[in-house]
Amino acid sequence: MISRLPITGFRTALLHQRAPVPVVNGLSKSMKPGGYADGCADIAYALQSSGETIITPVPQPNPTKDLEWSFPDTIEGIREAINRGANVLWANTNLHSQHAIVQIQDELITKGVRLMGPNPLSAEKYDDKEWTNRWLAQQDGLNDSFPRSMLYRKGDEDKVAEFPLPAMAKPVKGRGSHGVTKVSTPKEIRDALEILLKESEAVLIEEYLAGEEITITIMPPGQYTLVGEKKEHWALPVVYRYNQINDLGVLPWNGTVPVTDNSRVLSKEEHDADPAYAKAQALCVRVAQLLEATSPFRIDCRRKGNGGPFILFDVNAKPNAGGPGRPGRDKQAALTTMSANAIGWGWPEFAVNLLRTATPLQEVLKHNK
Repeated sequence: MISRLPITGFRTALLHQRAPVPVVNGLSKSMKPGGYADGCADIAYALQSSGETIITPVPQPNPTKDLEWSFPDTIEGIREAINRGANVLWANTNLHSQHAIVQIQDELITKGVRLMGPNPLSAEKYDDKEWTNRWLAQQDGLNDSFPRSMLYRKGDEDKVAEFPLPAMAKPVKGRGSHGVTKVSTPKEIRDALEILLKESEAVLIEEYLAGEEITITIMPPGQYTLVGEKKEHWALPVVYRYNQINDLGVLPWNGTVPVTDNSRVLSKEEHDADPAYAKAQALCVRVAQLLEATSPFRIDCRRKGNGGPFILFDVNAKPNAGGPGRPGRDKQAALTTMSANAIGWGWPEFAVNLLRTATPLQEVLKHNK
């Protein structure tokens, strides 16, 4: 049951990804199979079970049919959702500066539409992990909080030969653990680059962080159940990650291994015993403030070594949210959901609290770092 606060009164439509993100400066981003339609269905089902009004492509969507719960994130799909009565678009997709929401923004703003999701005009830059980490590392309080890295393009063989090994090779515009590879020898890095350059014209190479990995979700200001009003960005409890693939420092894709099988929320005793956790949370809050986040952010961090400070290595403007409820989806809790559970939010209540952060589109778009 939802506690204390009533339902929002919104009429919400979920958007899934219909096509790949456009290539920008030679950088591409792989598309998740299904375009997050499965997650859209999990979210919509949870919201509907909580009493929220959900706008769907069919009158009575089947709980087992992913595509019956969300609309494609095209101009036609968005207009269909609005024409069916939606006044909130939950963009469970990858937003960018050429997205349909941007193309018809005047039309949506005139109709008073709210957006649950990051600013499309800024998300394109955030997706560029090399740019994001480099820009953030230049900001006060974050100077030593990101890994050493380089952007590799064809012809940079001499530069990459000087980069210390082991290292991590990954897509500049990543999606989960897709394409992320630990490289320990010159041959391994050459092989990884050959594969990654087939998808994009550049590859991000980062120093290898050997210590423990954690994930921190940052929530925007707002009025919430259980925790009340938050006037500033704030952090959910820390999630500890473990069981990396073959000890290579890469966690498996959650479509293969549910995050509940390789992650757990730190206890209060564990958190309080090491000040590094609170320091990492404070750094992540600082990032969300700098990026003027109007929706939840998830940031992955690692220690350089045992007992050392945490380094922020992956800022995710699309944090992923999901949970159990639909038939056959019993282990679909996302990292953000696991963290929310620790403060007393069950999945449906967390989904409603996320929905409460939906912001008028004109306010979202005015934040453009």
